[in-house]
Amino acid sequence: MRRTFCVTTAILFAAAALSCASVRPATRVRVIAPPPAAVPSVPTPESAQTYAMPPPLELPPGAIEERPETEGSPQAGGAPVQPTPEERIPAAPTSDLVALVLPLDEPAFERAASAVRDGFLDAAAAAGKSGNCVVIPHGQNGVVGAFALARAKGVRVAVGPLVRDDMKALALADADLPWTLALNQLDDGTKLPPAIYSFPLTVESDGRTLARRAQAVGAHSIDIVAGDSPLMKRLASSFANEWTRRGGTAPAALRFDPAPESLGALRRTLARDPPDAVLLAVTGEYAALVKPYIGNVVAYASGLVFERPSAAVARDLDGVRVVEIPWLLTPDAPRFAAFARRDFDSDSLARLYALGRDAYTIAASFVDGPPEHFDADGATGHITLGPGHEFQREGVLGVYRDGALVPIDSTP
Repeated sequence: MRRTFCVTTAILFAAAALSCASVRPATRVRVIAPPPAAVPSVPTPESAQTYAMPPPLELPPGAIEERPETEGSPQAGGAPVQPTPEERIPAAPTSDLVALVLPLDEPAFERAASAVRDGFLDAAAAAGKSGNCVVIPHGQNGVVGAFALARAKGVRVAVGPLVRDDMKALALADADLPWTLALNQLDDGTKLPPAIYSFPLTVESDGRTLARRAQAVGAHSIDIVAGDSPLMKRLASSFANEWTRRGGTAPAALRFDPAPESLGALRRTLARDPPDAVLLAVTGEYAALVKPYIGNVVAYASGLVFERPSAAVARDLDGVRVVEIPWLLTPDAPRFAAFARRDFDSDSLARLYALGRDAYTIAASFVDGPPEHFDADGATGHITLGPGHEFQREGVLGVYRDGALVPIDSTP
C-alpha cells in the first residue's frame, strides 16, 4: 500500500492513495539527541525520485524532541477516546509550547519531514523562541498518538500533519485536538475538525496564481497542455477554475504526449487558432520538449513540478514564465538577509524547508487561538488567511532567461 504525500508537492510530488489507521494514545520519552544523520534513500510517492538526506540537524538550545510510546499502551488495538462536543474547540492553552508533529520515524517521509523541521526550528531560533518548541516524531499509523501527546502537554498550537493520509486519519479519529496547523489539505470531501487550520504547499495555489497573472497582462484565450498524472491534472484544474471564475472563456484542453507525431499534431492545432498563452502542466523536462512546438505563444508553468533542470533543459525553457517560491527565486531579497540557509540536493526539499519557516511564523500568530486576520510575506510567498480555515500563499513569477530562472521584472 502507498501513503499519500502532497506538498504540495509539491514538492515531493503529491497524491497517491493509502489508508491510515490511528494508534492509541501513549506516554512519552524525552530524547535530547538529534535524529540519525543517515537513512537509506527511498522513493518519494509520486515523483519516483530519490533525494539525499538534508544536513543533520543539531537542535537549538532548549528545543526538545519527544516521542510517543506506541507499544504497551493500555488502549492497544482500541478506538481513540471520544471527546465530548464542547471539547472540540480547544480551550485556552496551558503552556506557551508549540509542537511540531512530523513523520520523522517513517522512512518514506523522513527526508521531507526533516527539511520541514529544520526550517521550523531555524525560524524559531532566529526569533529567540527555540525553548518554546517541542518536536514530536511519529511513524506509520502514529499520528493520532502523537497528537494525543501534544494535547496532553497543553500546547498552544500543534503544527502537522505533513502527510495527507495522516491528516485524514486525524480527521476520522474524531480526536480531541489542540489548535492545529496542518501542512497539507484534503480534497476528498472529508470534513476537518474545527480545531484544524491548513497551510498547504500545493500546485493548486500556483494554478490560481498563474491564471490571475495571465489575465492581468491581457491574455483573453489560453490553452492547457497537460500530462496524465494526478498532479498535472490538479494543476490544470485549479488554473481552469480560477480562469473561468474571473470571467475567462473555458480553456481548451490539449493532452500532452511526447511522441513526435503527437507533438506535430499539437503544433498544427496551435497554429490554426493561436491562443494568447499556454499553460504547460508538465514537468520541466517535458516543458522543454514541448516548447518548440508552441511557437511564439507565451507559456506559463509551476515551479513546484520542476526539479533543478540541467543546463541544456534550462536553456530550452527560455521564455517560459514560472511561478516559484521567493526562497528559491529571490534568495538575495533583503528580508532573507539575516536568515540561515541550508544546502539541499533538491529544490523539493528546499521548498519544504521554506514551508517549515513559514509554518513557524503562522504558528507564532496563534497567541490566544487562531488569528482573525493574517498577512505576511514569507519564504513560500505572500500568505493570507482565507476562507475555510486555510492559510493561502501566492508565489512570485519568474522567467527563464539564458538558462536561468530570474524574477520576471528583472532587467533582461
